[in-house]
Amino acid sequence: MKLLSLLSATLIGSSAAFAPARVNVQQRSTAVAPASMAAAEGEYYIDQERRNLMNLILVGSAAVTVGGLAVPYILFFVPPGAGGGSGGTPAKDALGNEILEKEYLAIKKPGDHSLAQGLKGDATYLIVKADGTLENYGLNAVCTHLGCVVPWSAANNKFMCPCHGSQYAPTGAVVRGPAPLPLALAHIDTDEKGTIVFSTWSETDFRTEGKPWWT
Repeated sequence: MKLLSLLSATLIGSSAAFAPARVNVQQRSTAVAPASMAAAEGEYYIDQERRNLMNLILVGSAAVTVGGLAVPYILFFVPPGAGGGSGGTPAKDALGNEILEKEYLAIKKPGDHSLAQGLKGDATYLIVKADGTLENYGLNAVCTHLGCVVPWSAANNKFMCPCHGSQYAPTGAVVRGPAPLPLALAHIDTDEKGTIVFSTWSETDFRTEGKPWWT
């Protein structure tokens, strides 16, 4: 009996020697918590940077897209080229060559209405008067209705738009709608080389006795 008790005590003592040590759960939790928080904060910081970058890319892409759509939409409501501009612009022919007054009048007859490249590149009529000299103003050929180029009809002695039927007098004044405004005017002069030069007409429109609509 004593031998059995002694053997049991020996076994219990041996098992206690190999048993794992107790761990303080509170201390372990306290030690692990800062590391977990630091890792979580690091992950949050990285994700926030990525989120900000993606937001910038998204906003930039949206701005470019909206701008690309808005600009043509706005320009649709802006009147077509009105023949305005700052300073003088040499008149040019269809090939882009500057037009010299002396040479031009040598080949044009009185009453001629021919197109040249004028202010802002708009097609502009050069008008030869009955005495063979050049009129002191040019007429922008862009119709004030929807922007068609208006041809001169010598047979009818007026400008007649083929798009919607607008008609203009030889001076560019409206004689038939739907065009709401007269053709834009531009001054015509010659420089020291004899080149025909266009410049902005900013004073009173002699046809309407009002302020020029194109300035």
